[in-house]
Amino acid sequence: MEGSKRNSTVSSPPDGGGGSGIGRAVCQRLASEGASVVVADISEESANETLGSLPTDLRGQVHLAAAVDVSSKESVKKLVTSIQTHYFQPPSVCVNAAGITQDDFLLNMEEEQFDRVIQVNLKGSFLVTQAVAQALVACGAPKGSIITLGSIVGKVGNLGQVNYAASKAGVEGLTRTAAKELSRFGIRCNCVLPGFISTPMTEKVPEKVINKMMSLVPLGRIGEPAEVADVCAFLASDDSRYITGVSIEVTGGLFIG
Repeated sequence: MEGSKRNSTVSSPPDGGGGSGIGRAVCQRLASEGASVVVADISEESANETLGSLPTDLRGQVHLAAAVDVSSKESVKKLVTSIQTHYFQPPSVCVNAAGITQDDFLLNMEEEQFDRVIQVNLKGSFLVTQAVAQALVACGAPKGSIITLGSIVGKVGNLGQVNYAASKAGVEGLTRTAAKELSRFGIRCNCVLPGFISTPMTEKVPEKVINKMMSLVPLGRIGEPAEVADVCAFLASDDSRYITGVSIEVTGGLFIG
């Protein structure tokens, strides 16, 4: 990893983030590598639950929990400022775990459903990426790693998820463009595309749908949040120092070819 005192912020939407699912697993994985982790979630209670689960060691890293609404520029800037105030530097690693669903078929979807998912998933990723990148550039940090959570659905589409698919496709495009613009500042930007992962979000999916999807996964099972977190940890570390602007699928082989 990049260092025992590396800071990591995991941003969150109303239905996920550092307080649960993949976001929680990322926090736990990075903390296990010696990072000082800021768990950010729309729910401060959920963030504190994650905070209580983080491992500590004798190196004395300090973890924090914070409430943030990633769809609000003011809230995001407040978060980044508070991190800089506490650690005397901006986060050198940022994992955007923002993602909500408001599913319906295209013919029935309300404009509000479409707008809200775009606001959290895509705009939220933009606001967090921008704020962290601005802070890193302003302080002259020699390097940084920004990781966004897209989705395989953004690549192949999915019935009833026109808003979610559009938002996650946008996250992937945002990440590639950010990688091109920020590389000269030593900031790497990469995107992780989970498939069907066992999270509070997938718990809402009917069992018959889950069973059907599992039959399409060559590895024959739903993924675990920790398996996505492992990829995020790799992209956060110097082991991936020559990787930027890529998307890595964590899908168990779903949609191969």
